[in-house]
Amino acid sequence: MDQEYMRDMAKQYKEELTPLLRYLPWLEEHAGMKTGSEYDGHADGNTTMSFPIYDSTLLGFVKEAGKSGFMDRNYAYVYSRRQLKTPADERKAIEAATMREWNVLCGILSRYVLGGNTKAVLWAQAVRENIFGMILEKMQELVEFWDKPLEQE
Repeated sequence: MDQEYMRDMAKQYKEELTPLLRYLPWLEEHAGMKTGSEYDGHADGNTTMSFPIYDSTLLGFVKEAGKSGFMDRNYAYVYSRRQLKTPADERKAIEAATMREWNVLCGILSRYVLGGNTKAVLWAQAVRENIFGMILEKMQELVEFWDKPLEQE
């Protein structure tokens, strides 16, 4: 890929990435921590099915990321091609990613954002394992390398 193409891609990615960067300090602060709780319905005397309750900042991030152009509904292919099985595998792939592997970053992000719609524990896991934070940092690093630095809101 030539440098002009990479710069064009960086500018395009920058527009999508900028709104997500405002969540980066929160994601970094909550890495390794539990970010939700479980409501079991016993408080009012009735028993209901339990469901997770998440921090509003996490829900805001998931909603914003879900609207971004970074979502890849075929993220399973990234996982099978790269043989990603554990959060440690994902972290290694994130650290090693270059602009050429942007699709890997999008695939990992998509697994947690889109997969969390049906398996809600994934959102909290991505924060606890620092996957969301690492992806945003790597995306920012790559965009800044090919374009001028991004300003966080």
